[in-house]
Amino acid sequence: MPTSSASTTDSARSSANGGVQSLERAFDLLERMADAGGEVGLSELSASSGLPLPTIHRLMRTLVACGYVRQQPNRRYALGPRLIRLGESAARLLGTWARPYLARLVEETGETANMALLDGDEIVYVAQVPSKHSMRMFTEVGRRVLPHSTGVGKALLAGFPAEEVRALLHRTGMPAATEKTITTPDGFIAALEEVRRQGYAIDDNEQEIGVRCLAVSVPDSPTAAAISISGPAGRVTEAATDKIVPVLQQVAAELSEALANQSPA
Repeated sequence: MPTSSASTTDSARSSANGGVQSLERAFDLLERMADAGGEVGLSELSASSGLPLPTIHRLMRTLVACGYVRQQPNRRYALGPRLIRLGESAARLLGTWARPYLARLVEETGETANMALLDGDEIVYVAQVPSKHSMRMFTEVGRRVLPHSTGVGKALLAGFPAEEVRALLHRTGMPAATEKTITTPDGFIAALEEVRRQGYAIDDNEQEIGVRCLAVSVPDSPTAAAISISGPAGRVTEAATDKIVPVLQQVAAELSEALANQSPA
């Protein structure tokens, strides 16, 4: 039976793993744009991806037409507004998957449990299960904060090269939320070295006076994610930290495995 021209074209454009090459390339370009801060020129994309300029131009033209990329007046390309809807929907779903694990954290630690993602240069909270204590911490789901003053921000950025962290801090600035907030890049880089050494991050009155948070990253998460507990400094003490951190690390590992099982084989 003769093969149709459309089938032949699709076959020719299929990648070795069975995917459609043009789709794989388009998503790769979107990822590279995100890694570059959300705005790039075609020559930068060509240099980083190894694709020829005509191919990149064709793919970007399609992404612009679909609203996933927009062309700036300076001829550079930026991530488009339609990605926001996709990202928010994915974040809500990720938060839904995480809630049973956060509930377990609350049961075992007694403190409010959170999940947060690194979205661009900001931390966004995507799920929370509150403590049963009458005095408890509350962070609105969807709230965005800068990473340098949070435990989840430290936990997430500890996995990034120092030069990328410095570039992010240069873009965001380091405003002081309290008198204990780290406000210098060198101080923050040193704090990240401590996170890597001890395996968890601390926000010690840095976002809000009287509040301490403990956080760990979720290993191999499909997007950079961290979980944390937060509570009054009088309860989240040094002694409590020794008991809470192993629970955080275990729950993060189990959540990582659950998220991996959500992915197609």
